[in-house]
Amino acid sequence: METTTAGLPEFITLSDRFAQLEIGESRFVRDLSMNWKGILSSTILSTKETALLGLSLAANAKEEGMIAHFDLLSDESQATASEKADAIACASMLTANNVFYRFRHFMNDPNYDGLPARLRMQAMMNPSCGKELFELMSIAISAVNGCEKCVVAHEHSLRELGTSREKIWESIRFASVFESARKLAI
Repeated sequence: METTTAGLPEFITLSDRFAQLEIGESRFVRDLSMNWKGILSSTILSTKETALLGLSLAANAKEEGMIAHFDLLSDESQATASEKADAIACASMLTANNVFYRFRHFMNDPNYDGLPARLRMQAMMNPSCGKELFELMSIAISAVNGCEKCVVAHEHSLRELGTSREKIWESIRFASVFESARKLAI
């Protein structure tokens, strides 16, 4: 993978905001580069999990360069077309859930809690990428989208599946570094 002069992958098209950091000799540039390398070389997430998690986060962010990169990384890690579709669909489905449940949480009104959601989400029940990976993508996207109820629910589902706290933590670490890098992209 080619990198920029700052050590970030070339698929992150850097903006003028990043140039300001370099001109100012910001120590953040080195930190971000090291954080990025750390998430892409995780010993907790497999290469395939990293690729699909990245694809899902990139789809959620609508970052075309990152989508293309993680799509290619998914191919290289033997992800199927169905698994890649699950990663992209997860971003859309979770956005619907995050908006809906954030509203319920903000309102804190039992009258809304009693109303049916009527959001069809059957695709979440048996994803081709596996329930654990789908939940890892779901918790990462929910954290990025700021839905407390969804984060809590997905963490609970992951723990019931037997997922380690370290793996959950790593998916959230991935999302945080991804979002940090994205803030400096065009």
